[in-house]
This record gives sequence, structure tokens and C-alpha cells, in this order.
Amino acid sequence: MTTEIVREADQDGIVTAAAARLTVLIAEAIAQRGRARVVLTGGGAGIALLAALRDADIDWPAVEVFWGDERFVAPDDGDRNELQAREALLAHVPVVEDQVHAMPADDGVFAGDVDGAARRYAELVEQVDAFDVHLLGMGGEGHINSIFPHSPAVAEQAATAVPVRDCPKPPPTRITLTLPMVRRARQVWLLVAGGAKAEAAAAAVGGADAADVPAAGAEGTEKTVWFLDDAAAAHL
Repeated sequence: MTTEIVREADQDGIVTAAAARLTVLIAEAIAQRGRARVVLTGGGAGIALLAALRDADIDWPAVEVFWGDERFVAPDDGDRNELQAREALLAHVPVVEDQVHAMPADDGVFAGDVDGAARRYAELVEQVDAFDVHLLGMGGEGHINSIFPHSPAVAEQAATAVPVRDCPKPPPTRITLTLPMVRRARQVWLLVAGGAKAEAAAAAVGGADAADVPAAGAEGTEKTVWFLDDAAAAHL
């Protein structure tokens, strides 16, 4: 496994760089394995990346989409990563709906049952041998997906998807893939912008304990790529 740092001037720069490389990675995965499996992320840079892919030359019917985490709220709640991803990209490209694997919402059979919703998503992702790329943002304290420092989720060593309660960032109830599942991806890409994240980025790249800085535990089996703007890279 190798680690690469791609440094750009600002968030627009890292989004442009990541979009170009993701277009190539998806094409290579389809050529080699007949499909590309991509795990999406939310956040400013993550959603901007999706918007930047609207006009990309991608064989969308051969792309399978998953999410790294989700807010356990109503399906039409604007906080849902799925809804934001659809508005930014998925509603504008010819994806196959059966290949878009959203995490369950707080609705229907899973109303009020985040544990059951997490188990259902775990059953789904455990059928996947490897994702081609797992996209991630990072919080100022180093959280990725909904894996926060010194939380039950960051300590999880076996389960692939778990419920998150009392999340320090609202909304408080979520579902997240765990670090063991993140590390099943061939490549893990972290898109990080802003000086408020510089200290955590430097700690993660430098090999901090994942319990302290969860991003430090996010590694691909083949490659880990950090897309950093100048401000986020200030302490490297």
C-alpha cells in the first residue's frame, strides 16, 4: 500500500484533480472487472466532487454506488447524504437505480430502528469483496464517515456497519461503515480543505493512533490518496 499527497491551492483545485482521477479510475475498474464500485461521502468537498462529475465521460450503468455513512433521518430530510448526492449528481446521470445502495432512512420498516438499519446495510456491504474507491471527507478533529475520536465506532474491529448514537455533530443518530470496512477498498481518497483541518491532517498522515484521529486508520489495500488544499496541508 502506498500513500500519495495531492496538493492544490484551494478546494476547487482538489475537487478538479479528484474528478479527473476518479473518471480514470472508474474506467480502469470497468475495463478490468466489468463494473466500478464507489463509496460516496458527504460534506462540502465530497458533494462538490459529485457535481463536478455530471459531465464526465463515465459509463454510469456500470457503476455501483454505496455510502460510507448516513444521517438516520426521514428520507426527504435535507441532511441525508443520499439526497444531497442525488441533487448534485445521481439525478443527472444514467445510473441504474438497483445499483444505487442508499443506507436505510428513519422510515417504514426501519422507523426508529437504527440498529436494524445498520444490520441491513452490513449484510449488503459484506457481499462486496472490495470497493474500488472509498471517498472520504475529514472533520477538524479527524473524524471520517461518522467515526469520531474515542467513540464505539472507532474501536469497532469486526462489524462492517454500525449505528452511531449521541454523535457530537448533529444530527445525533447515524449509520457508518467502520474502519475495517473502509480498509477493504482498493483505494481510499480523503478530500480535505481548510486550515482548521491542518493539524488533524498532519497527524493522520504522520501515523497517529486512529482512536485519537480516525482518519489515520483509513487506508486502501493498494493506495491511499490525500487531496489537500494549501491550508489543510500547512503542517505537513
